[in-house]
Amino acid sequence: MLVLPGDLLTATGGYEYDRRMLEGLRQLRWNSTVVALDSSFPTPTAQALEDAQRQLSALPADSLVVIDGLALGAMPEVVHAHKDRLRMVGLIHHPLAAETGLSPELVSRLHESERRALQAMRLVVVTSQRTGRALADFDVASDRIAVVEPGVDQPRHADERVCDPDAPVRMLCVATVTARKGHELLVDALTDLTEMDWTLTCVGSVERSPATVRALKMRIEASGLEDRVTLMGELDEAALQRQFRAADLFVLATHYEGYGMVVAQALAHGLPIISTRTGAIEELVRPEAGVLVEPGDWTALRDALSRVLADADLRRQLAAGARAAGAKLSSWSAASERMSEILASVAGALR
Repeated sequence: MLVLPGDLLTATGGYEYDRRMLEGLRQLRWNSTVVALDSSFPTPTAQALEDAQRQLSALPADSLVVIDGLALGAMPEVVHAHKDRLRMVGLIHHPLAAETGLSPELVSRLHESERRALQAMRLVVVTSQRTGRALADFDVASDRIAVVEPGVDQPRHADERVCDPDAPVRMLCVATVTARKGHELLVDALTDLTEMDWTLTCVGSVERSPATVRALKMRIEASGLEDRVTLMGELDEAALQRQFRAADLFVLATHYEGYGMVVAQALAHGLPIISTRTGAIEELVRPEAGVLVEPGDWTALRDALSRVLADADLRRQLAAGARAAGAKLSSWSAASERMSEILASVAGALR
């Protein structure tokens, strides 16, 4: 049983992880179903909390229930009411309080809410070692944490990329347009590099944070980059894969990630990476595969972009490193098997 808010088909890394785990567990003969909560989480309405209580109350005693952190951290009273009746496992992609742009008061409130909710879990699954270490601040003992990193789909055709020094460098960013993903920072850095020949395609929802999207579009227009920066919105999987194949360089100026699934996907496609040292990205992207800077460091990001954009030989070297790193990444089937083992330890004979 997987409990999560909103639509399972939502195009974010967290929801993709949930979808792929459900598919994998079903292939491993788990009877995996979904309980959909109201989409107002992680800031639920009173009615949404009442509905969550009703849905958990309807589950048979001793049911194995995996609760996505997007809902879990916002309903400590609900889960504590079922602490002894259900076998609950938390699934944390990253702490709610780590979202960018929150007021100090909201950060404090979310931190305490998630800390209390996590105490009701029999086990907590995290998607990276970094997130697991972060949960020490939430009073979760290390022996109650299990790591199941995402898998990656290896492209069917991972041919060596040819970098034409006379053609524009085609940069790709795949991320929902929210403050945390750093699109404005990326555009600011590129504003200083207009003498170089490049284009940037941004793939990801423009519906989640209208204020961020408005500010980003204004920044693009003010910088005169309308002909170079394209906001494509969400794409289906086939169209997204075409974008990966067409790109020369992957960029993600994110302020915080739990793991960084799109970075792993870019590595599998043999794309050089320019990103930030956050989540598992620092472990995924070694120096031979890309250039990482500190989150929020505009100057370092601009300098990294300038260096890589100007040097076709460096891009070729980084592409080779990316291909080698991507080829070593685990599959989704291996990730699902790991999740199955962990859940079996909680479920016991219930499976």
